[in-house]
Amino acid sequence: MAKRGKRYRGISEQVDRLQLYTIDEAISLVKKTGGAKFDETVDLASRLGIDARQSEQNIRGTVALPHGTGKSARVVVFAQGDPARQAEEAGADFVGTDDLVDKIAEGWLEFDATIATPDLMRSIMPKLGRILGPRGLMPNAKAGTVTMDVAETIQSIKAGQIEYRVERSSGIVHVPIGKVSFEEKSLKQNLDAVMGAIVAARPSAVKGRYIRSVAISSTMGVSIRIDPQQFS
Repeated sequence: MAKRGKRYRGISEQVDRLQLYTIDEAISLVKKTGGAKFDETVDLASRLGIDARQSEQNIRGTVALPHGTGKSARVVVFAQGDPARQAEEAGADFVGTDDLVDKIAEGWLEFDATIATPDLMRSIMPKLGRILGPRGLMPNAKAGTVTMDVAETIQSIKAGQIEYRVERSSGIVHVPIGKVSFEEKSLKQNLDAVMGAIVAARPSAVKGRYIRSVAISSTMGVSIRIDPQQFS
């Protein structure tokens, strides 16, 4: 096992790995322990009591963070004609069709979200499915990123809308909820928005405990466990 640095060990001593903290306590701790030389991202991880291999339990959707992620999202749009013009006017970072597909297929991945009009999905999927899918970047109708209303979708993503999806292998949803520099109130409201969306997306077939565990951490920090009963 790799030896942890002095800073990490110091952070670890401030967090009880066995304790289930309240939301307020956890957010206070993540800010207190996030002392790197850059503005660390605060991530949320929630393990769900589902079988993500079942299509009806493969949870995926979008949620608008009240205070954004603290990062300006770079948006790629696959569109042509009038939707392409609308995308450019709405502030899309990259707009194209076959040329853009080829560029990504060759290894270019300098973007955070993708949108596509329905008519182009057949040309995108064969070349980019295996590239964008595992990274959670493939346009998806369930997430609202396969649409003709490209302008509104771009604006929503730029304003702080994020996509959440459960990992099939682990049943975990992992998303950013802001930066360490955010006020505690802002981080809490972002966390509440994400967890509210996850709770609302509970599949009807799921029995027993749905929210199994919840934790937050900063980029260079340790995992801080939150009592999942606060979200039931």
